Amino acid sequence: MSPETRRQMWQKLMWVGVWLAFMGAPIGDLLDGDHAMVATVLGWLGLAGFVSVYLGLVMRHTARAPGRVTLCGLLGFLAALAIALSLCLGSPWLVLFVYVSVSCGATLPLALATWAILVTTATMTLIGAHVTHVGDIVPGLAIPALLGGFAMTGVRHLIRTSVELREARATVAQLAANEERLRMARDLHDLLGHSLSLITLKSELAGRMLPGHPEQAARQVADIEQVSRQALVDVRAAVSGYRRATLPAELAGARTMLNAAGIRATVPNEAPVALPAAEEEALAWVLREAATNVVRHSGARHCTVALTELQTLDGLFLELRVQDDGPGRAGSAAPVAGNGLTGLAERLEKVSGVLETEAGRKGFTLTARIRLIPEPPESPLVSGS
Repeated sequence: MSPETRRQMWQKLMWVGVWLAFMGAPIGDLLDGDHAMVATVLGWLGLAGFVSVYLGLVMRHTARAPGRVTLCGLLGFLAALAIALSLCLGSPWLVLFVYVSVSCGATLPLALATWAILVTTATMTLIGAHVTHVGDIVPGLAIPALLGGFAMTGVRHLIRTSVELREARATVAQLAANEERLRMARDLHDLLGHSLSLITLKSELAGRMLPGHPEQAARQVADIEQVSRQALVDVRAAVSGYRRATLPAELAGARTMLNAAGIRATVPNEAPVALPAAEEEALAWVLREAATNVVRHSGARHCTVALTELQTLDGLFLELRVQDDGPGRAGSAAPVAGNGLTGLAERLEKVSGVLETEAGRKGFTLTARIRLIPEPPESPLVSGS
């Protein structure tokens, strides 16, 4: 997968750069000064070209390889350099075949990569028989070439699966948005179709009655006003219903979001008690923001969402607790002015709720509490005499 940001580029470069430590053998061979000046210069140039092509292949084309002709050309270039440098400069350069094997595993399809890795290892062994003892080649380089190449086939498969999953999630989100737009259009059509048809009919009727029967036309106009006002009320109610967040919907959405992000989620199906609309909406927004933050910032492997009734000295509360085990937000225990947590705290204050956050070594915990107002007891019946 090609890095999309500078941070991703440096992270991948560091991960790939660790394997460049095996280049110590050819670099040491050049620094020893055992070769002629021309051979040394050509060796440095060949090594620089080899490393550049190798990094380009592994860093940019692990998930999606370039065109077949370009890919074969680049891999052929690496193999040719490895053969030429090994034959001309000696056994320290045989390690280049390990990088050729890794490049094949990182860019070729599985079936083709298998044959390419085996051929590369066999070629390295044959050349090694001419420049050094075979017993030193097989355990020292042939096994890393095989293991490194086949390991990269697995890494490539995982990265490609991750890219496909990300694209599938984007497609699902787009389809869900399209479905929501169609549903809203369908509901608004059903809601307004009758009212607008009635308004049109009464407008035409009022127009025909106006010259000769103004009183009847006025009644039709009054009916038009009443129908239009009711239609406006219905539209506002429908729109507010679409905008209002509900706790069951957000619980299901949090579970889906966390699972799609590869985070094991423990989420209840519903709240233990029924809540008034304002309190339920406030908790729903808290849950949505908390789940989004877990996916974006936590780096967690597991997240637990709990809804429990809590009896305290101050009364009965419904507590929402979202806890993850990620290290991503250590040190951010308190909300910072202007961010999402401050907005959530303001929402909860409107319904007499509180928001608490805690960041520690074992992850980040967000807690929201809303007071549950008990229903007043029924008055006892007093029998009269």
